[in-house]
Amino acid sequence: MSYAISEVRPTDKRGLAEVDALLTREGIRRDNNLDYTCAMYDDDYRAIATGSCFGNTLRCFAVGGEHQGEGLLNEIVTHLLQVQSERGNFHLFLYTKPDSAKFFGDLGFHEIARVEHTLVFMENRRDGFASYLRALENTKRPGKSAALVMNANPFTLGHQYLTETASAACDTLHVFMVSEDVSLIPYAVRKRLIQSGTAHLRNVILHDSGPYIISNATFPSYFLRDETAVIEGQARLDLQVFVKIAAALGVTARYVGEEPTSEVTGLYNKIMQAELPKAGVDCVVIARKQSGGRAISASAVRQLIQRGELDALQALLPASGYAYFTSPDAAPVIQRIQNAPDVAHY
Repeated sequence: MSYAISEVRPTDKRGLAEVDALLTREGIRRDNNLDYTCAMYDDDYRAIATGSCFGNTLRCFAVGGEHQGEGLLNEIVTHLLQVQSERGNFHLFLYTKPDSAKFFGDLGFHEIARVEHTLVFMENRRDGFASYLRALENTKRPGKSAALVMNANPFTLGHQYLTETASAACDTLHVFMVSEDVSLIPYAVRKRLIQSGTAHLRNVILHDSGPYIISNATFPSYFLRDETAVIEGQARLDLQVFVKIAAALGVTARYVGEEPTSEVTGLYNKIMQAELPKAGVDCVVIARKQSGGRAISASAVRQLIQRGELDALQALLPASGYAYFTSPDAAPVIQRIQNAPDVAHY
C-alpha cells in the first residue's frame, strides 16, 4: 500500500501532535531546531512515518513499528533530499543511532565520526571530510601547533586574552571560528571582529569551521535521554572530529576558557580534559579575564546591548568591537539582540 507524504506546518497542531505521538512511541522526541517536517498518515489519520530538516541536516526520523519493513523510511528520506535540493542544499548531514548507520550508508551517506553505542555523524559526500582535512593540511606549519574553537558572539576582551595566551605558548595557533549562522550576531560580523581583534598576533591562522565543528543548534537532542546525555554526546562527537583535525595540522594542544557560569560549557570542558590527552592532545584551561571583579563573557555583552547600555561595552570589548557596536552599521544587529527573548547562555 502506498501513502502520500505531507508537509506538517508549524501551525498544524493536529499534525504535530500525531508526529509527536509517533516519535514518542519510537522512543524519541521532536527536536527543538526544525525548519521542515513531513509525515505519512494511515486511513485513520495516524502518523506512521516522519522525518524533518534543519538547515542542511536531516533529523527526527521514525516509522511506526507495525509499518517497518515497508520501505517508508526510504520514501521519507527521498522526499527530504528533494526538499533540500529545491532549497539549494546539496551537501547534507545527518545524525543517527549506530544501528541505523548501515541503512543511511545504503542511501549514499558516509560516516564522518561516531560515539560508540550513542550516535553516528554522516554526510552525503564520500570525500567531504577528507577534502576538508586536506585543505587544512595546506596550512600546517613547523614547530608547536595549538588550536582553539570560538563562536565569539561577539568577540570580547576575554576571547582576545585567551587567543593571546594560547598564541604566546606555541609557534602556530589555529583558531576555528564557528561559521554556522545560527547566532544572534551574524557570522560575517563575528568573523570581522575576530579578524580585527587578532590582527596583531602574527602566528594565528583563522579557519572557518565549516560544517564539521558542531554547534548547539545543529547537534540533535531528540534521541538522547536527557540534557546531560545531549551535552556528553555532543562533546564526545566533537572531540572525535577534532582529533582528526588535530592530526591533519599536527596540533598537540587545545586551549579553552575556564567556564565559571555555564553548566553546559563546564561539562564540555571536563570531558575534553579527560578525553583529549588519550589522543595525544593536551587540553589547556585558561582562567577567564575579568572586568569589575566578574569574568568577561559574550552573554554579558549581549545583555548590555539588550538593555541599551552601549557605553558599558568599552570595558568588555576590544576597540574594534566597541567601534562597531556604537556605529550605525550595527543597528540591525542591535535591534535583533534587543528583540530576542533571552540573550544569556547557560
